[in-house]
Amino acid sequence: MTGKKKKAAPRSPKSTAPRMAKSELREFKTLLTRLREKLRRSVDRMESDALTKGGAQGSGELSTMPLHMADVGSDTFEQDMTLGRIESESEELEQVEAALDRISRGLYGLCETCQKPIPKTRLRAIPYAVLCIECKEKEEKVS
Repeated sequence: MTGKKKKAAPRSPKSTAPRMAKSELREFKTLLTRLREKLRRSVDRMESDALTKGGAQGSGELSTMPLHMADVGSDTFEQDMTLGRIESESEELEQVEAALDRISRGLYGLCETCQKPIPKTRLRAIPYAVLCIECKEKEEKVS
């Protein structure tokens, strides 16, 4: 041995704020888990619908092609809206997954900027929030 001490593993950010109670963490974990499942079902359904949209195979229809240019425009608009919703809900799903990860690491409910607790009313409204209200307002002013 050389007598050198090993560096300690990095710790999670320090906070002087009291930790969230285990019962509250369970509440938020349940809320996030339900939201994750809801989002997964929604994204899966929209993706499935998008893949089968216009594919009337086996339905007895002669053609799946719209007969009028306005129908083509409506179909394109609807497809763009669906793709936008899929993207939005997929991003929300990623945020939910990240929040569940923060719960497992003991970092849930702490603002990523100032390390102060995020109010529970905010977390109930947006359970994957990573910023307290003050830091979110500052972020929005910069944007």
